[in-house]
Amino acid sequence: MRSSSTRRKQALVAIGAIGLAAGAAVALTPAATAAPAALVPALQRDLGLSTEQVHQRITAETSARALLPTARTAAGEAFGGSWLDQGALVVGVTDANRANAVRSTGARPAVVTHSATDLDATKAAIDRQAGAGAPTGVAGWYVDVPSNSVVLTVRRGATGADVTSFVDKAKAAGPVRVAETTESPRLFAGSIVGGNAYYINGSSRCSVGFSVEGGFVTAGHCGTQGSSATGSDQSPLGTFGGSSFPGNDYAWVEANSSWTPSPTVNGYGNGNVTVGGSSEAGVGQSVCRSGSTTGWHCGTIQATNSTVNYPQGTVTGLTKTNACAEPGDSGGSWVSGDQAQGVTSGGSGDCSSGGTTYFQPVNEILSVYGLSLVTG
Repeated sequence: MRSSSTRRKQALVAIGAIGLAAGAAVALTPAATAAPAALVPALQRDLGLSTEQVHQRITAETSARALLPTARTAAGEAFGGSWLDQGALVVGVTDANRANAVRSTGARPAVVTHSATDLDATKAAIDRQAGAGAPTGVAGWYVDVPSNSVVLTVRRGATGADVTSFVDKAKAAGPVRVAETTESPRLFAGSIVGGNAYYINGSSRCSVGFSVEGGFVTAGHCGTQGSSATGSDQSPLGTFGGSSFPGNDYAWVEANSSWTPSPTVNGYGNGNVTVGGSSEAGVGQSVCRSGSTTGWHCGTIQATNSTVNYPQGTVTGLTKTNACAEPGDSGGSWVSGDQAQGVTSGGSGDCSSGGTTYFQPVNEILSVYGLSLVTG
């Protein structure tokens, strides 16, 4: 397959960063970080922003991403997580005495009850409780940093001793609050032809995540180790070199010599995005997704380290967003600015009515398989 065709098939995972310090004005200057051209129309459409607001937001998020390590160090063991609030990087602290240290970095401190370590430990306890699965009435659970709690989502109308028992044990694990949901997360794999796609064993369709040296990463539920992959024209593409699902939802495809990895993500008529790295974004950050069914769609990061209870099995460590996706978008790329974030796992809803979509963070995939992201 020629490299120009490969570039159309390669995708990135989009991550988000966090906002600017409280009270800091964001102005477009020659030194400001411009949003990649391919993201601008989708961010305008999905977040209701003007062109100028898109560039302002990307500038703020890039600045805040750079600020977070310093602010987190200032919080020390009192660190209670971070999130974006109207352009401000907010850092939770469990010790009010650390507030001034955080404020001095340019971030806005917020005194909270539970540390990020405690919240993660609570979620990990529920993960262990679930084992290989959870009751079908339970949709999932995640750390909700702004509310300083772990949210356990239960499907509306779900009853039964198994659900009640699971909820009670989860509450005993730590700061857990229960929220009803009408969502039923499903995997976004499909068999419809069209868009930037690849096929597994000549039948089901998924989307390329983003290029790594020797191939590309994608979702684990798309194929098992040893499964064959073909391009949208059904020409041989490669073989799944590794795959993990459920528990995780990641995989990588080792491409054959006819394919050349490219550092680009398909912009579906808006120009391509060149990947510059994989710096992780945080809660509140804008994020955009590329997939072979619905093209570009954007939203914001709602939570990280989320657990989702799909009918096919439970997956931990996902990032929750309010961007939409549909079957066939599975495995596709997520980017925040020019930074790769992850690959599409699944979710609920669609791109007509809106929905919730989860992605598997890319840095974990790179680490597990010892892969190197291809960047521009």
